[in-house]
Amino acid sequence: MNIALVGTGFVADYYMTTLKNHPSLRMAGAFDRNSERLKQFCAFWKIRAYDSLDGVMADPDVGIVVNLTTPESHYAVSKQALDSGKHVYCEKPLAMRYEDAAELVELAALKGLVLATAPANGLSDAHALVARALADDRIGTPRLVYAEMEDGAVFRDRWNTWRSISGAPWPGLHEFEIGCTLEHVGYALSWLVSLFGAVESLTSFSAITFPDKGEGTRAIEMAPDFSVGCLRFRNGVVARVTNGLAAPRDRSLTILGDGGSITVRDLWDNRSVVHMESTAEPKQFAMKVVNRAEMKLRRFIPWKPTPGRRLGYPRGPAKGLPSFPSQIDFAAGPAAQAQAIAAGVQPLFSGKRALHITEVALALNNASAYPQPYSPRSSF
Repeated sequence: MNIALVGTGFVADYYMTTLKNHPSLRMAGAFDRNSERLKQFCAFWKIRAYDSLDGVMADPDVGIVVNLTTPESHYAVSKQALDSGKHVYCEKPLAMRYEDAAELVELAALKGLVLATAPANGLSDAHALVARALADDRIGTPRLVYAEMEDGAVFRDRWNTWRSISGAPWPGLHEFEIGCTLEHVGYALSWLVSLFGAVESLTSFSAITFPDKGEGTRAIEMAPDFSVGCLRFRNGVVARVTNGLAAPRDRSLTILGDGGSITVRDLWDNRSVVHMESTAEPKQFAMKVVNRAEMKLRRFIPWKPTPGRRLGYPRGPAKGLPSFPSQIDFAAGPAAQAQAIAAGVQPLFSGKRALHITEVALALNNASAYPQPYSPRSSF
């Protein structure tokens, strides 16, 4: 399957870094409206630079357009690609409005095309490991989930010096305008909806808690830098999802079931450390020591080992991944899409499921604009 990138900003290098993991994909070329950035990117990766967006759409060899433009442009670029008869893989969110996202899903279905969405961490080895543990009933019925998407106080860091490996600057000001929820909650939702199904209702809150984020931020209209949502899934599972740009970095997932718990250390890590604790087994020695120390000292000890034992991964070939903190196989998304197209089926994160993830993300980000509790219009 030939793919073409539209948008050569910071995230584009993550796709190029992980492309080698998927020999079934061939890079046809890239386009960016910033001609200097396009030239720099294509020279670094030694790929073709398209002269125009229309040139990408008119190329009969391109099967999938990978839409890596800014979120405000996702709808227009994806629509043009679908109208041109191209399959589309779009970075999150599908669109900035639910109605636009729904239109894209309907258009793709009408034309017999596949519209899929990032993020690809829901296709990770860590996700597969957890899914197997749940399918094997190793912690009983899941009841409660905590998903954290805290990225630390990024605005206090030297983010204006950050560069991708081909030289693209990290778009800090624009990220503050879009908001940490639309930028990050998909990493949690991709896991949650694939493990537990559709969200039946949610109650959310979002706010701008740090209005002054340093140089240049007073002149822009910022999106919420904090959100929290309580989600009830149709199968009865309840989850709390948090997103923020101030609290210490935490991208963990904890699943609590009738018979134990599963803890994923980092949802941005393709092979994250995963622990499982069973209530039928004795607590590990380190936890017993901490508990006894607390009783003896009569005070709370803040640090504790992760409950349970570490789960092992099946052996497999090593993957090329971006460096910390985004150790995700980004190209796995387009690769899974290409495989599904060849098989004549829908990939996991496409169609109605992609729309559902987008709607829930928008409801969390724009909490004040939605009735509480909110019942999503989409399902799958």
